[in-house]
Amino acid sequence: MLRTRTPALAAACSAALLVPATPAQAHASDARERGSRRAGGLHEGSVRAADLLAELKGCKQISRGRYRSDEGAPANIPVCGKGDAVYWKADMDIDCDGRSGVHCNTRTDPLFLNATAYQDSHGGALSAENLPYVVVPGASPLWSPASHGIRGGTVAAIIYRDKVQYAVVGDTGPNDVIGEASYAAAANLGIDPDPVRGGAAGEVTYILFKNTAARPIESHAAAVTLGEAQAKTFLAAN
Repeated sequence: MLRTRTPALAAACSAALLVPATPAQAHASDARERGSRRAGGLHEGSVRAADLLAELKGCKQISRGRYRSDEGAPANIPVCGKGDAVYWKADMDIDCDGRSGVHCNTRTDPLFLNATAYQDSHGGALSAENLPYVVVPGASPLWSPASHGIRGGTVAAIIYRDKVQYAVVGDTGPNDVIGEASYAAAANLGIDPDPVRGGAAGEVTYILFKNTAARPIESHAAAVTLGEAQAKTFLAAN
């Protein structure tokens, strides 16, 4: 189970289905993506961030209450719904949990956990530093993601400034805090992915497409293919 960093800790530390990609295809795709990351982030797919954001003006709230961006922050973030998507606008905290790697381990992250709520196709933890994924709040009276078709592997589009990053739901966090994604998701968007000092204080939009599933969950290529198709369908329907 994951956690979102508190402001105090940050200050202290810093002052629908598709044909599954083969392991070889997924590895090759992930290698290309890692090689494409740059300071400005990675542009992914053909759907424009501006077009998606234009469809998300206003909010039909589907959560029973509102979430905090961090522990101790005001509870002012609703989960909204439109058509076959749910979405929210929050900050981005960095999740570095799961399979240990060069960037995500007990040395780089004092709160590192070697597990994720959802596992890969081999039953192991997901890799936060290689797989772009979104963290959703744990089920609570505020909101139950599963009741709206949101589960492990659900495809998402994360929007930051003019960039769209496709991802999957890969982990769960506190049941009253929202706004967290993996190291890889942040890096691809041009956000500092450092698990202690990184993240984005500005507005990040998270769009999750109901009742979808990237297969296998660890294939980012699968998430991009299905995510872009869902984003186009969402725009056409609204």
